[in-house]
Amino acid sequence: MVSGRSDRARRLPTAVKIVIAGGFGVGKTTMVGTVSETAPLRTEELLTDESVGVDDISGVEAKTTTTVAMDFGRITMRNEYVLYLFGTPGQERFWFMWDEVSLGALGAVVLADTRRLSDCFPSVDYFERRNTPFVVAVNCFEGSQKYDLAEIQMALNLGPKVPVMLCDARNLESCKEVLIDLVIHAMKSRGLVDPEPQNA
Repeated sequence: MVSGRSDRARRLPTAVKIVIAGGFGVGKTTMVGTVSETAPLRTEELLTDESVGVDDISGVEAKTTTTVAMDFGRITMRNEYVLYLFGTPGQERFWFMWDEVSLGALGAVVLADTRRLSDCFPSVDYFERRNTPFVVAVNCFEGSQKYDLAEIQMALNLGPKVPVMLCDARNLESCKEVLIDLVIHAMKSRGLVDPEPQNA
């Protein structure tokens, strides 16, 4: 009886916290919504005249909403890991919340937009300072100029061990690939056993 209970306990998936960060309007809410197997929690509010001169919306003028706290979703990988996804707000006035959102995270995805690449600098700097393993995922917006990944790595002044990849935050398989790469990278960086997930 005891061994039966312990076998069931061993089969319970391991909970893993992942942070999705990046600049304003880069696709964090979209990514969490795309990949979450449950209805995602969103804290989006309409942009109002109060944000004029406070939030920089250059390059994303058509955006009408903004995340004011966080996005939250979850995805199960091979019944071994449950990833809890926390999307951070992108505007500078909400950066004070990042410490709470990032507490206990295995790693982070920094979403980047090549039209406004400098918007992801604060996220990169933040996770580097905290020694949090992270990957950079370049969200491929229609009409944006394409760059070689090595060029993006150089432009962001990333070390050679930081993975950089292309993604489409609207595409489930693309988002899964980013999350799998992050988990593998984070576990290797922390000296943990590599889970080697192949299919989510």
